Amino acid sequence: MTPRPESSGSRPKGTAGEKIPEQPTAAQKKSAAKKTAVPKQAAARKATTPAKKAAVKKTAVTQSPATKATAKKAAPAKTTAKKAVAKKAVAKKAVAKKAVAKKAAPEKATAAKATAEKVAATKATAGKTAAKKTAAEKTTAKKATAKKAAATKATATKAVAKKATTKKAVAKKATTVKAAATKATATKAIAAKPPAKKAPAKKATAKKATAGTATAGKATAASAQTVPPEMELAVSPALGAADRDRLLNGTHHDPHSVLGAHPVPGGIAFRAFRPYALSVTVVAGEVRAELQDDGEGFFSGLLPLREVPEYRLLVEYEGTVLDTEDAYRFLPTLGDLDLHLIGEGRHEELWTALGAHPMTHQGVTGTRFSVWAPNALGVRVAGTFNFWDGTGHVMRSLGSSGVWELFLPDIGEGELYKFEITRPDGSKTMRADPMARRTEVPPATSSVITSSGYEWGDAEWLDRRAEAPAHEAPFSVYEVHLPSWRPGLTYRQLAEQLPAYVKNLGFTHVELMPVAEHPFGGSWGYQVTGFYAPTARLGTPDDFRYLVDALHRAGIGVLMDWVPAHFPRDDWALAEFDGRPLYEHADPLRAAHPDWGTLEFDFGRNEVRNFLVANALYWCEEFHIDGLRVDAVASMLYLDYSREPGQWTPNEHGGRENLDAVAFLQEMNATLYRRVPGVVTIAEESTAWDGVTRATHHKGPSGFGGLGFGLKWNMGWMHDSLQYMSHEPVYRKHHHHEMTFSMVYAYSENYVLPISHDEVVHGKGSLVSKMPGDWWQQRANHRAYLGFMWAHPGKQLLFMGQEFAQGAEWSEAHGPDWWLLDPGYGAEAEHRGVRDLVRDLNTVYRATEALWRLDTDPAGFEWVAGDAADDNVVAFLRLDPEGNPLLSVSNFAPVVRHDYRLGVPEDVPAWHEAVNTDAAAYGGSDVTNPDPVKPEAQPWHGRPASIRLTLPPLSTVWLRPA
Repeated sequence: MTPRPESSGSRPKGTAGEKIPEQPTAAQKKSAAKKTAVPKQAAARKATTPAKKAAVKKTAVTQSPATKATAKKAAPAKTTAKKAVAKKAVAKKAVAKKAVAKKAAPEKATAAKATAEKVAATKATAGKTAAKKTAAEKTTAKKATAKKAAATKATATKAVAKKATTKKAVAKKATTVKAAATKATATKAIAAKPPAKKAPAKKATAKKATAGTATAGKATAASAQTVPPEMELAVSPALGAADRDRLLNGTHHDPHSVLGAHPVPGGIAFRAFRPYALSVTVVAGEVRAELQDDGEGFFSGLLPLREVPEYRLLVEYEGTVLDTEDAYRFLPTLGDLDLHLIGEGRHEELWTALGAHPMTHQGVTGTRFSVWAPNALGVRVAGTFNFWDGTGHVMRSLGSSGVWELFLPDIGEGELYKFEITRPDGSKTMRADPMARRTEVPPATSSVITSSGYEWGDAEWLDRRAEAPAHEAPFSVYEVHLPSWRPGLTYRQLAEQLPAYVKNLGFTHVELMPVAEHPFGGSWGYQVTGFYAPTARLGTPDDFRYLVDALHRAGIGVLMDWVPAHFPRDDWALAEFDGRPLYEHADPLRAAHPDWGTLEFDFGRNEVRNFLVANALYWCEEFHIDGLRVDAVASMLYLDYSREPGQWTPNEHGGRENLDAVAFLQEMNATLYRRVPGVVTIAEESTAWDGVTRATHHKGPSGFGGLGFGLKWNMGWMHDSLQYMSHEPVYRKHHHHEMTFSMVYAYSENYVLPISHDEVVHGKGSLVSKMPGDWWQQRANHRAYLGFMWAHPGKQLLFMGQEFAQGAEWSEAHGPDWWLLDPGYGAEAEHRGVRDLVRDLNTVYRATEALWRLDTDPAGFEWVAGDAADDNVVAFLRLDPEGNPLLSVSNFAPVVRHDYRLGVPEDVPAWHEAVNTDAAAYGGSDVTNPDPVKPEAQPWHGRPASIRLTLPPLSTVWLRPA
């Protein structure tokens, strides 16, 4: 962590930027010039201790030669008090002082309620009484011009007769009433009073105290917040140079300690930082005081109040006045528990703590901004609400957590924002919120303030989705790239079409390619910059919720591709977020992903691991996602993934396993399964890593506990089977093992059989185009392959467009070729036939427990003919827990095989076709077995009975007990 300098801002005692104590009389003289004088108690009573004497002596601080000379001669407190009763005063106007006699309180209350004339007389008398009875009475004057009034603080001086030069003590005519930088500020509706007329210093006696003085005294009495003796020695409320510079440069870690309202000796200091403002006025109940303009957007004032009141600010800009709360009067919105959990990497609802959240805080509506940036020197919020200038919206650092926070009142949904971060080297960067729950439509990159009011209607679905684990339930998946499935449709428009289409085809789930926000559409969503935001290309987050809800109400589960392995290098996103490696690994060998030009997450850092674990929970809890397909798991598990020797560093045991990634995946899976009943996680993992779908607490031969996934993509089966199908049938007998080898390891994990988007792009061709032969043979191979796939142990996944044998590769620019299903197209029936086959495969699959109940149990599978390479035939039985069978026979030769004998169980009296991919309805040659097939007592394939079938060319046939 980069240490941050301590704040040098104003504090009650002795902090930089404050002069303790300052003489109150300078501001009194300025206030008198503006008819805003407030009666005060004597600036210093008789010092009874050396400390008090020293404090009184310190009040003689001046900023001009004339006042310096005056201060030197006024050092002895008693002498000054006597000279204060001299015949003449050097100030522009004499400010009457409070009579702080032991029994003066009743008189003061009376004076506050008297008429203007009586008040004036009373105040004059009070001034004389104070001069006689107070040993340290002070009357200050300020060298003031209109040009220097905003930058020069009122300086203390003494009313010394005959010896003080008066020609510099005449103030310019004031056009507005200022709450000057002393305690002698009016506390009620002072601004409404007209400015005082100029008067020679020699005539400015206590007797001629203005009506403004009386008004101020009346206001003070009415406010019932008089200044007690212990608050007598006032300080300047203006910020010191150090704090000003840090606020202006965006490097202040604790702006709340110096801005806002703070008790100080002499009252309550109000400070505001409002760049470009013409004036700032504090309004607290009936109190209304305009703050002193200190220059560069800083305003300050000292009001003689006992406690910090509830107040608002009137901020005047060119042509408008903004009535607003002060952002720097609020307590932090995050508690110690939040910060502790973030530091420990255990905040499972991180999205509720970080980011931008509309909320009501201390009775005020606004938005809480918070961001993790531990290396930043400072963080500011910029957005549409401040014209993208974050100078005046400085965030505070919450201790050692690395979290910065700011509550901005009156800011709500729909506003755009980013974080302006000052890096350790002093440079600045504007960053989108890593926790943004909504973003602008790309290529725009701003984050958007949002909250959800969506009311879900899928309670029935959620209640029953946990009835059976995914690996023991029917699970066939339609993979969809939402932006291109029906190009131009929004989430809500998709909700009107996609659920009906998927339900009609019989799929149990859809898998959505990454919907998290990404800047480049050509990445298909796999290079994420907004991990907590559904892409704005298709609508709002609630629109996406509507789509998920519609799918659930149609009885369809929703899986989502999730990408925790890496992220792009965009300079407005996560890369070196706060000026140093933060989300990525600090070791360049561990940070850069060699294949994709991206950066890998630092899985060993608590906060980064928390960011990702909470993100998985976020999608499942906030959007009711039923499962996550985790992308590129293999690249996470191995330190040497796609790296040559010398380009990677072994782990602490000398191995190539990424132990941090292993721990992260285990934590993610364990947390998700614990918190979200019925959820499933699916690993896209292409290696032989042991225990991908084993429980995290069960150690395997490698010594590692399982990774804890529910399912794993069977990449080996996919590569082998597609390789086999690409061969001309005459050569397939030499590659027969490519269709049977998958059963050697079929039960090592819980598998999904994926024909995904990766297999139908980048020159690989669509599924049907991979098949050899003429167009009829290609479609026949396509249908036979789908029949084989749906019968093979494991769950099924098919990418959009392949369900109707699209011939062209998929393109995210235009999506599936729906025109192939147009009745006006000549080959429409051939494509529609393939789609009808997919519907029937799903229908029979879901109704036949033998095809899914024991997918992960060897008891659910038996070979019938696994070695018929010369015939290009593959036959096997699938069984349910009660032993009820389904016989699957695939003939990958382009010839009809009559009376093909297969061994079968003897206890089945007859078999009938459930599916035949060569049926005429699907576009086949319609070679079928229309009648029930009875077994014969002839042993075959090691079984006591057998049947004779007619095998259609390039087909798969399913038979069930009749």
